[in-house]
Amino acid sequence: MVVCPECTARAKKKILAKYEEDVEEENRDKQDLYKLFDEVEIPMEMDKNTKNFICKKCGLYASREQISDIRFKLNQKEKTRDDKHDDYLEWWSKSKKDKNLDN
Repeated sequence: MVVCPECTARAKKKILAKYEEDVEEENRDKQDLYKLFDEVEIPMEMDKNTKNFICKKCGLYASREQISDIRFKLNQKEKTRDDKHDDYLEWWSKSKKDKNLDN
């Protein structure tokens, strides 16, 4: 069964916000959060003529490949300032020879 990536991402954000609000930080367990995430299922129906999927909730109309691309983009973590700083330090610590090979 194909689930709508956009609706699922929105629902998971709401669940995460409510979980963080309701549960104290020292009592949080990722397994409990994952169990809540597993309950989210927003199925898409397949249009037999075009072989595309349609979400009845948000109206997304996409092929299997497009759904996969959307899911990848939504799951991709945004780079934080610390990530960029770590990348820069890694680059700076390389030898000059390795830096020239990157270009």
